[in-house]
Amino acid sequence: MLDTDRRELHRGSEAISVEPQVLDLLICLVQNRNRVVTKDDLIASVWRGRIVSDATMTSRIYAARKAVGDSGQGQRLIRTIARKGLRFVGDVQTQSGRDQSVAGADPLTSDEIREPAHSALPLPERPAIAVLPFDNMCGDPAQEYFSDGISEDIITALSKLRWFFVIARNSSFTYKGKAVHIKQVAEELGVSYVLEGSVRKLGERVRITAQLNDVTTGGHVWAERYDRDLADVFAVQDEITEAIVSAVEPQIYAAENFRARRKPPESLDAWNLVMRAMSHFWRVTRQDNTAAQELLERAIAIDPNYGQALGLLATSHTFGVHMGWSDKTVAPIAERAALAAIRADSEDPWAHHALGCTHLFARRLDDSIAEFETALRLNPNFSLAHCYYGITLADSGRWQEAGEAVHRALRFSPRDPLSAIYFGAAAFAQYIGRNYEKAMEFARESIRLRGDFVGARRLLTAAAGMAGQTEVAAAALEELRRAQPNVSLAWIADRMPIKHDADREHYLEGFRRAGLD
Repeated sequence: MLDTDRRELHRGSEAISVEPQVLDLLICLVQNRNRVVTKDDLIASVWRGRIVSDATMTSRIYAARKAVGDSGQGQRLIRTIARKGLRFVGDVQTQSGRDQSVAGADPLTSDEIREPAHSALPLPERPAIAVLPFDNMCGDPAQEYFSDGISEDIITALSKLRWFFVIARNSSFTYKGKAVHIKQVAEELGVSYVLEGSVRKLGERVRITAQLNDVTTGGHVWAERYDRDLADVFAVQDEITEAIVSAVEPQIYAAENFRARRKPPESLDAWNLVMRAMSHFWRVTRQDNTAAQELLERAIAIDPNYGQALGLLATSHTFGVHMGWSDKTVAPIAERAALAAIRADSEDPWAHHALGCTHLFARRLDDSIAEFETALRLNPNFSLAHCYYGITLADSGRWQEAGEAVHRALRFSPRDPLSAIYFGAAAFAQYIGRNYEKAMEFARESIRLRGDFVGARRLLTAAAGMAGQTEVAAAALEELRRAQPNVSLAWIADRMPIKHDADREHYLEGFRRAGLD
């Protein structure tokens, strides 16, 4: 008998001593006995979203089997489903309250189990999302592979975003072809968000719709429709996956931040503090950057090994240097936070992005490139990492690759609050490539988006100087001096981590021709 109210386990009249995590695992398996429980499900329910080693999970499964008289060899009650997860396979009769019910693996074995009437999985600390299989509206069963492929690719891509808890494909696909309410899906899978969609083929074109639902509020967070030619099915599949994931990520952050803002400050936990910090970080002002750092430090005080908070803290410090809000004295603080983030979670793309930024400003360009490449391997849609990867490539003289990286940043996040930084990076890449007119075009777009971004004003000044447009260069220099009174050739030479002497001299020459000394 498993009493989930009193958290007690008995075999006959004998009380079985069970560790709390083992009891949580057993309850999770019994309550979800109608399906395979994945490793991700167990992490959400038993460890509240915290990543644990395979050895730890194996030991808890062994203890749960032992507690109910089962074993890994027998698997009469808890069965391992290869490459999928676990399932409780004993017969179970359940009643609420003081009534008792019987569960057994066979006529020779019986255990009594009592559980609450509702068996919704608890929500993990991270935002939890389930991607339902997209409906095939084509009327042709042969096209199922395309709609299923889109759904599976979205699950895989979202799973690379370490800040989200994504239900595995094998669980979400159990709802394929069934008319179920998303509230039921959310309760059974333990998620706050459900992404659903449809695929309709129209001749040689395909229309794909997607909708993100916030089940806790009952509202639609985001919806979009995509029309594409089907010349290359797999290319379309990849493109749509990238577009949906890039759109969904910031929408979930925004919804989580809204939830965090509704809580009183004294009740904020580490996750809520990080969500508030993210909101400030993306506003891209000196005051908001400082506010983000204060919130992140509070989160780290609660959880010193919070990798995401450490990574974002390091990023905010290096970003402050990039924007001219901070001087290089914050570099050691940023590097310590970045290294701590890597130690806390070596698979977090933000941690590697942060370390890449600290290497960049320390002029360790090869190390910086390696860290950005790791961050992008972990999250290929990470637009900010694409941008800084481009900046580092341009600093290394690889301006064509830099332009491609920045183009990806703009494609993945076309409405990004940091778009001005992305256009500034594009201008820098073109300047290194001696394409001055193009550099001026990108610099002007950056200034249009954010008039306070001095990096773009510096590039406009230098590019106009090299292009021989003396009046434009003089006007740009005047605006630059107004925005950055301390600007000088010595300041630029000290701050710019350009690898090759010829590229550094070329950059300074643009300012000389514009009249800077």
